[in-house]
Amino acid sequence: MCGIAGFYNFQTGKQDQPTATLRRMLTRIKHRGPDQSGVYLTNSVGLGSVRLSIVDLSSGTMPISNFDDSLWIVFNGEIFNHIELRQELESKNHKFKTHSDTEVIVHLYEEYGPEFVHKLNGQFAIAIWDKNKEELFLARDRVGIRPLYYTEVGDSFVFASEIKSMLEFPGFKPKLSPMAVSEYFTFWTSISPGTAFEGIFEVPPGSYMTINKHSKNITSYWELPLYKPGEYKYTKVEEAAKEFERIFSDAVRLRLRADVQVAAYLSGGLDSSVTTSFIKSISPDNLQTFSIGFTEKDYDESSYQSIAADYFKTQHSSVVCGPNDIANNFKEVVWHSEAPLLRTAPTPMSLLAKSVRDQNIKVVITGEGADELLGGYNIFKETKIRRFWAKDPTSKYRPLLLKKLYPYLPQMNNANNNVLKMFFGYKLKETSSPIYSHLLRWNNTSRINNYLTKEYREAIGDYNPINIIEQKFSEKLNGLDSLAKAQWLELNIFMSGYLLSSQGDRMGMANSIEGRYPFLDHRVIEFCMGLHPDLKLNGLNEKYLLKKLMKDRLPDVILNRPKQAYRAPIRSSFVSDNLPAYLKDMLSEKAIVQAGIFNPDHVNQLLNKMKSKNQVSEIDNMAITAILSTQILNDLFINRSIQELNEDELVELDKIILDF
Repeated sequence: MCGIAGFYNFQTGKQDQPTATLRRMLTRIKHRGPDQSGVYLTNSVGLGSVRLSIVDLSSGTMPISNFDDSLWIVFNGEIFNHIELRQELESKNHKFKTHSDTEVIVHLYEEYGPEFVHKLNGQFAIAIWDKNKEELFLARDRVGIRPLYYTEVGDSFVFASEIKSMLEFPGFKPKLSPMAVSEYFTFWTSISPGTAFEGIFEVPPGSYMTINKHSKNITSYWELPLYKPGEYKYTKVEEAAKEFERIFSDAVRLRLRADVQVAAYLSGGLDSSVTTSFIKSISPDNLQTFSIGFTEKDYDESSYQSIAADYFKTQHSSVVCGPNDIANNFKEVVWHSEAPLLRTAPTPMSLLAKSVRDQNIKVVITGEGADELLGGYNIFKETKIRRFWAKDPTSKYRPLLLKKLYPYLPQMNNANNNVLKMFFGYKLKETSSPIYSHLLRWNNTSRINNYLTKEYREAIGDYNPINIIEQKFSEKLNGLDSLAKAQWLELNIFMSGYLLSSQGDRMGMANSIEGRYPFLDHRVIEFCMGLHPDLKLNGLNEKYLLKKLMKDRLPDVILNRPKQAYRAPIRSSFVSDNLPAYLKDMLSEKAIVQAGIFNPDHVNQLLNKMKSKNQVSEIDNMAITAILSTQILNDLFINRSIQELNEDELVELDKIILDF
C-alpha cells in the first residue's frame, strides 16, 4: 500500500524545482507509505510514491519501469492475483526485474493497453507514464477502495492519493464548493467525480483516464451489474450458498497473500465473524484480531467481540474509546478525511488502526461490503416496510413495524402512531420514485443546510442534490426490484464516498494500515447482485444467504443477534467542559462569522439545545458534527492553518530517476 502523487506539463526550466515540489507533495502523504519513497522526472512529467512495503519488501521500491524503460509506474494498492498474471506474462516472454505486483501492472499495460484493468483483482490507484506516446494513464479500482484525485493549476495537470498533497504544488489555492457542501449535508458525500473543493475531482471508481497534449479522457471500464426480475442467476438458497462459499473462500485466500503478517478486525457482528471464520479455515495458524469498544454502553459491542474471539481462539486486542478520545482526535480525523463529516464514527476507526500499527502489523482483513451486497442495512428493511405501509396509508398497525428497526433512537422508544407517521411518512406514497428508498433519509439530512448563511445558500441557489440524483439515474434504475434500487444507491453513492473513504482508506492509511475487503472482490459483488432479493432480505431477515451458510459455523448469539449499526458518541464528545481549545475556537461565534459558512445565531441555538438536558435528535447530532468538521476543513485547507513543512520533515528519496 502506498501514496502516489505527480504532475503533467509542469515545465519550469529548473530541474530542482519539480524535484523539490514532488518531494514536498509526497511528504504531505508520507503516512501512506513510511517505508520507502521515490520519484521519476522528465521535462514535463513527474511521478512520485511513498511506499508501505507489503509484497516484495526488498526490491519493490517505486517508480518501476518495464524492461526497456519506456513505461514508468507508481501505484497505490494491491493486485491480489499478481502471481497468476505474472505467469501469464512470462508465457508471453515478458522479463521481470522484481517480484512485486507493481511491475506486473506495467507489463500488463505494455501487453494489453488500458483494457488490462479488466484482468486485475485488487484495490488500486495507478499512474503510468508512456514515454513513446507521451501520455499519462490513471486508473482506479472498480468500487473506489483506493483514492485518486486530480486538478489543474494553470496549464499543469496534478494528481495525488490525497488532496492535501496538492497543497504543496505551486499556485494551488483550494476553495470549498457550496454545491458540494450541500451534497455532503444530504448524502454524507459528494456526487462523483466532485469533491468538497471546487475544481478538484476524483477519478471515478471503475474508470481510467488518459492525459496527453491534446486531450483528457475518462473511460468507465466497470459498473455494478443490475438484474431485473426474472433475470436473477440464483433463486435457490442451497445452490447459491455453495457458489458463494467457493467464490468468497477464494477472495479471502487471495487477500491473505502478503510478505508481512495479516490480521483481522473482529467487531462481534456477523460480517467480521464470517471473514474470520474463512481466514481460520484457510490459515489455521494463530490469527491476531482487533476490535473497538466504547465507554458508553449504547455504542459498545465488547461482549459480542469477546464471544467471537473466544470461539475462534484468536489472539485478540481491543481498544476502548470514550467521548474525550473522539474530541481529542477529531481535528486530525478531519485532516485525513478531507471532507465534511456528519458522524464521529471515523475517529474510533482511526484509534483502532493505530492500535494495530502499534503491534507492528500493516494489513487487516475486514467485513465491509456485506451489508450493501446482502441487504444488511436497516434502510433496506425500512424501505420494505414503507412500501407495505404505502399500500394502506391509513393503517394503524403497519407503521408500528418501524419501531423494531431503530431501538437506539430515543424518540422511537415510546413513539405512537402519529409520531411514526410524522417521522417516516415523508413522500410515503411516491413508491414509483427510483430513489424512494433514500428519499426520507436524504430529506431529513438535508435540513442541515438550514444552518448555512444566507450568502452560502444563495450561492447554492436552486441546486437540489436529491433532484440531480433522481434525474441522473432514473433510467438506469428503471425496472429493477426495490431492493436492487436501494442497493445501487448505497453502493454507488455512500459506500465509496464515505464508508470506504472517511471510515476506511483514510483512517487506515493515516496510521499506515492497509485494509483488505473480501466482500468487495468484484466476483463476490457480481455474484451477490445476481441473487434473488429473497436470498438477501427474506421478509425482514437480513443477509439470509449468509446466515444459512454459516449456521452451525458461528455461535448462535452472533449469527442471530439483532442488527446494531456502528455508531460513536457525538453529543457527549462535543458538548463537554473538557472540549479541546481548538474545537471550542472552531465553534466560537468569532470563528463562525470569519468562515462565513454558517449562521452564527443558528449555531448558537443548536449548541444551547445540546447543552441542555433535553433530548436531541439524530439530525441535531449530525448537524453539530457537520458544522464542526466543515469549520475545521475550512481552517486547515482554505485558511491553511497547517504546519508548514521544513527540511527535517521531508521524505528521503530512496530512488530518483531523472529522464531528461
